[in-house]
Amino acid sequence: MYKKLGYEMKSQYNNSSDVVIREFCMEDYDSLIKLWDYSNLPYKPKGRDRRDRIGYELKEANALFFVAVVEGKLAGSVFGTHDGRKGWINRLVVAPEFQRRGIARMLVTRVEEVLSALGIEIIACLIEGWNGDSMQVFERLEYKRHTDIVYFTKRKEPDV
Repeated sequence: MYKKLGYEMKSQYNNSSDVVIREFCMEDYDSLIKLWDYSNLPYKPKGRDRRDRIGYELKEANALFFVAVVEGKLAGSVFGTHDGRKGWINRLVVAPEFQRRGIARMLVTRVEEVLSALGIEIIACLIEGWNGDSMQVFERLEYKRHTDIVYFTKRKEPDV
């Protein structure tokens, strides 16, 4: 399981600040919510993004949650999961002042590395139609857009 690796990635960017990619922990939750708010990333505080729900997911073997920290501040995050045959990247966000510095690439690369080490050969992401910036990020990372796939959901509650 990847969490036993104790992985931490460091990178120098713009010759000024260190970026540390590390595993998300529940102590990061309040900062994560502030990051999502600040970055205008919609979330479901009464549903899947509740503190207890994310805490539950962290205990699952298929949860790959990482954060980027710059000078002690949460600058980005990504959630990844897998079902044993396909990996998923979700909730990628980088604070506006840290964008265009390679942080999104570092976060996605970390999820890809872990999924690859687990034998996952297909990695996908779902991006809502309004989020053109995320689409551009994933296109730059060589993800291929599929316009022939229709996404269906069935939700217990609208906030989930």
